[in-house]
Amino acid sequence: MTEKKKMKILVTGSAGFMGSHLYDHLAEQGFSVYGIDDLSGGFLRNVSNKKRFTKLDLRDRTKTGTYVARLKPDIIYHLAADATEGRSQFTPFSALDRNWGAYMNLLVPAIKSGLKKMVLTSSMSVYGAQKPPFKEDFVPQPEDVYATSKASMEVTTRILSNVYGFRYTIVRPHNVYGPRQNLSDPYRNVIGIFVNRLLHKKHFYIYGDGAQERAFSYVDDITSTLADMGFSRKCDSRVFNIGSDHPSTVNDLGALVLREFFGEDIPKKFLPRYLPSRPQEVKFAYCTHDNLKKLTGYRARTGLAEGIKKNVEWAKVVGPQQFRYLDSLDLSNHLTPKTWKNRLL
Repeated sequence: MTEKKKMKILVTGSAGFMGSHLYDHLAEQGFSVYGIDDLSGGFLRNVSNKKRFTKLDLRDRTKTGTYVARLKPDIIYHLAADATEGRSQFTPFSALDRNWGAYMNLLVPAIKSGLKKMVLTSSMSVYGAQKPPFKEDFVPQPEDVYATSKASMEVTTRILSNVYGFRYTIVRPHNVYGPRQNLSDPYRNVIGIFVNRLLHKKHFYIYGDGAQERAFSYVDDITSTLADMGFSRKCDSRVFNIGSDHPSTVNDLGALVLREFFGEDIPKKFLPRYLPSRPQEVKFAYCTHDNLKKLTGYRARTGLAEGIKKNVEWAKVVGPQQFRYLDSLDLSNHLTPKTWKNRLL
């Protein structure tokens, strides 16, 4: 067994979307990998090795510290998050507690236990409303509460690495989609929401005019490169964007999803309905990936139409999912999207 294969690897959010794909990839490579998740947005059906899975809420400092001290992970891939940009203006406590707070509850005992490398999954949202395409050397200018939590996590990682000597890589994925995505979340994952509404034989909603641009990124185009970052010294102390190079509008995305369900003859009742824009939502947001390409040869190879086809095929097998709303929001006013306030989905 090589030294790499002897390492203990921990994936947080391992029952979730990206986390479960990453866990499976690492396990298939023969690594000793463990997973934790609080199942607030993940599912046991995504867990391939339940013997090495622990249900754990990272907000619980005592239980998290005990788990980490016992496991003593060499490498951590931190994917657990309350990844809800649009909702974070209405749930700021959750954005703080489930992101920065949970991360500190994990990172501090990991440092004490001899952590060698942290791969921190951050977010494109830290760039804010700057002119795209976003480059890694752009100074973060968050426009939403979620982005401020992610930017704080990045800065804290750099500071503690300087003081305590563990290695790190920060990765900023964007608009990732594919099989295992949480179809029951009414607040995030536009593709998942569109698909789930159509599975329920209902139209979907678009916020604003639909001209918003994003580069939607298929999960299989990200997973192996993300895994490699845990072992690559070339990636140490650096930040990388990762995802698709090709932005699309939300209107174009909606049209692709509709065609995948109905072909060219789309019934009028399934055409999207338009609602007011969500507050603090950045209209144009996509990245360059030149740094990652030069260093690793990275390429995102799955076109949006192909990815949507695969995603819809998977979703039809899973079937329509009941949307799961929070019991309440921390804050609410006239700007709260009525799809949330009135539970329209």
